[in-house]
Amino acid sequence: MASKSWLSHHAALMLLLINWREGMHCIELSVDPPVDLAVLDPGHLGYLEVTWSPPASLINRADCPKLYQLEYFNTYENSWTVIRTVRRTYMAQFDLMKDVRVRVYTLLSGPCTNGTLVKSTSYTELVQKSPSTGLVDTTVKDFVCVFHNMEYVKCNWGRSPKMPANSQQTLYFWHKELGQTQECPKYTISNGVRSGCNFTFLPDFTDIIFCVNGSSPEGPLKPTYISLQIQNQVMPATTHKLHLQTGPDAQLELHWERPAGRVPGNCLEWEVEHNQEQRDGKQSTQILTKQMILTLPSAHDSQRNCFRVRSRLHKYCVQRSFWSNWSHELCYPEEKQTPAEPRWDMVLLYVYTAVAIIAILVLSLCVWAALNVRSRRVKKRDSLTTIFAKSSALSVADT
Repeated sequence: MASKSWLSHHAALMLLLINWREGMHCIELSVDPPVDLAVLDPGHLGYLEVTWSPPASLINRADCPKLYQLEYFNTYENSWTVIRTVRRTYMAQFDLMKDVRVRVYTLLSGPCTNGTLVKSTSYTELVQKSPSTGLVDTTVKDFVCVFHNMEYVKCNWGRSPKMPANSQQTLYFWHKELGQTQECPKYTISNGVRSGCNFTFLPDFTDIIFCVNGSSPEGPLKPTYISLQIQNQVMPATTHKLHLQTGPDAQLELHWERPAGRVPGNCLEWEVEHNQEQRDGKQSTQILTKQMILTLPSAHDSQRNCFRVRSRLHKYCVQRSFWSNWSHELCYPEEKQTPAEPRWDMVLLYVYTAVAIIAILVLSLCVWAALNVRSRRVKKRDSLTTIFAKSSALSVADT
């Protein structure tokens, strides 16, 4: 029994020794980072291709499946983005007016690592400086695109105060459905200069890259790059059909209809502005709701309640949205239209106007009468002259 126990302990120690050696082999395995890291620009307004090659020490290691971890600084979100891929190339969007920063690691797994995922302790990094082109402080201001009721897109921007006179701005755009960069199809002109661009179609759920640059007599303007998806830029149409009535116990019931268009009704949320006018002042409240009906406590004739409504897409459908314009205001009780009392200054104005018109008419009649009398006298004189001429002619003939 003692010998069997000794053999069992000996076998266990041997297994532990083998596992320890294999673990030490994995720990001692040196994993080199990738090489030949490069960033290529195909001319798509900052949509760049990142490429790299495997380290020379792993080219002939078929027993080690290779995985790569790419990290790049996303300047639009101001954070690092991490991607793991078996490929040796990756496409990503960068702001070309800022430094391009990328780094890549090698990861190994499989028999050579005893099934453990091993990451290289170092990485290969590339920092590509942005080109310092364009006049200082000439980038556009307040660039914004709005997807109006999911029907058409309007982008607008403002000019920098330091923009040289006679500057000409140009907008270019690109997305994955385009083979090459294109220019704005229809510019908006304000005070003789380009201030926006109108699009009849842009794809949703796709990164669209915009670049606004330009030229001036003093040199090229500094470009601005913007990346967005238009489904996050929706502004619903204005609500026009509101209905307000009194229900049981004199409750106020407000309901409305959503505007026609492609905006999904289940994605809309509403804000109702309720203005209540009382003898002691005016009170205003805002109510957020996903329903298109609102019931309020009983109303008194001494209180005047007015409502207006606007909408936007809520956060469960899109990342952001714009509020629509406010609807017209609907009130209860309706304001009675009382005829305005005549003002004395207006009465005097009417009197003076009437007197002036009468005077002009009388003067016109006098002038007409004088001209008529004169015309009759001229005709009478002409008639006498004709008769006298005829009489003279007859006397001569008789002679």
